[in-house]
Amino acid sequence: MKLFLKVIQLHNNEASLIKRAIKKNREAQHVLFELYSSKMLSVCRYYIKDLQQAEEVMLNGFFKVFTHLKSYENKGSFEGWIRRIMIREAISFLRQKKRIEFSVENFEFNSDSSNNINTNIEVAEIQRLIDSLPEGYKMVFVMYAIEGYKHQEIAALLNITEGTSKSQLFKARKLLQGKIKALHKKTSYGAS
Repeated sequence: MKLFLKVIQLHNNEASLIKRAIKKNREAQHVLFELYSSKMLSVCRYYIKDLQQAEEVMLNGFFKVFTHLKSYENKGSFEGWIRRIMIREAISFLRQKKRIEFSVENFEFNSDSSNNINTNIEVAEIQRLIDSLPEGYKMVFVMYAIEGYKHQEIAALLNITEGTSKSQLFKARKLLQGKIKALHKKTSYGAS
């Protein structure tokens, strides 16, 4: 029962903070920033390789959070609402830098191809491999595999077709599989 009370307490504190932040209370805004900034930096970092640029995007995202806080309707989680702002901000940043390219070649999907590789790779190495993907592949992969967006949602956010979204994801997975296999060969040869 105590766990239930802690959840209610946290929600009430968050609701109170949001109300105070809407009224431009700097202390409440600072507390909300402190509560969510590290998670939101991680979200921005998924999309943007350079840490300083990811921090800049996160700060711009928080500016939008506090500017549009009145529009938060207490539907769904507040963290999810902030997360969507950060994702849109990262997409906007990459569009401005003209870094997003989607290959539009026709592609046959093979249902036999497995996308699962058992691996013991460190998180930092996985992030490095994801960062090495072409931006279009990377963006769709992160939105689908990490953020949990559906292809229809990805297509709408990125102004692409669902087929392009599916194709980018398929290609990203194949490319990652190849990179992971190459890394396994490299480490297994190094261990011998």
